[in-house]
Amino acid sequence: MRTYLRNNGWWLAITMLLAVIVYSCKKDDSASTTMSANQQRLNVYFTDNPGYFDNVFLDIRKVEVLIDTCSSTDNDDFGNDYNRCWWGEDHRDDKDSCQVWDSLPIRAGVYDVLSLRNGTDTLLGNGVVPKGIVKKIVITLGSNNSLVKDSVTYPLKSPSGQVRIVIQVRHNEWEETTTDNFRLWLDFDIDRSVVQTGNNKFILRPVIHVFTAKQTGSISGKVTPADAWPVITLFNDTDTAYALPWKNGEYKLRGLKAGTYSLFVNASNGYKDTTLTGVTVEKGKNTSLDQIKLSK
Repeated sequence: MRTYLRNNGWWLAITMLLAVIVYSCKKDDSASTTMSANQQRLNVYFTDNPGYFDNVFLDIRKVEVLIDTCSSTDNDDFGNDYNRCWWGEDHRDDKDSCQVWDSLPIRAGVYDVLSLRNGTDTLLGNGVVPKGIVKKIVITLGSNNSLVKDSVTYPLKSPSGQVRIVIQVRHNEWEETTTDNFRLWLDFDIDRSVVQTGNNKFILRPVIHVFTAKQTGSISGKVTPADAWPVITLFNDTDTAYALPWKNGEYKLRGLKAGTYSLFVNASNGYKDTTLTGVTVEKGKNTSLDQIKLSK
């Protein structure tokens, strides 16, 4: 279950919307535009389930995928969504001729993941790879990882100096848009992934939720006024998600399982909290909610 902590430092992130992504190099234009019969195209998008910092910068250097070129079905059972992401070990020394590693052309650079919220995402990797079942995605980070809290920058380090995030994926989590063209989203949960260890030191323990638009739903709406500093929480008995609206009050939550939820608006600055019940989320659809006007 996703949780949230209240901290007014998030508001500074909203004033920095233009700093979506800082690229250290241009997109690799060598990616093939055609495919043979034994190839498929993968598109990996990056988005954010926000946390209460001004900025969170990740230095993404490489994205690789592990493909089983022999299997036609995927029988892996990883348990819940948060039990399949870890640091470092990806078993590259396995001697299996069916297991093929390939790299996706990416926009390598420093990403401000806090700017990728309310339905905003970026195409992280896109390329042609051997046809088969994709088992893992591996993200290699550089050394320029940091966060900004209350206008102060702090280094963001991984335990034991690890640099690779390994994500297991199920085959049905790849959404086929056209024949042999697949896509998915990696939702980086900042609130669960960044851990403060004391004395203003922070470590990165990545929690990544994998979803596709067809298999999950979304909700969107608007809450005003901006000076209420609203924090939105959507919850039911099995899951909780949250959003920090843009300055104009608009918000969007994606990657939601179908079901009935309650929406809680936590207001500040003298405004009253508000709760909506019976919010329905349907697979493959967006639920648009009426505008919420907070009062004192």
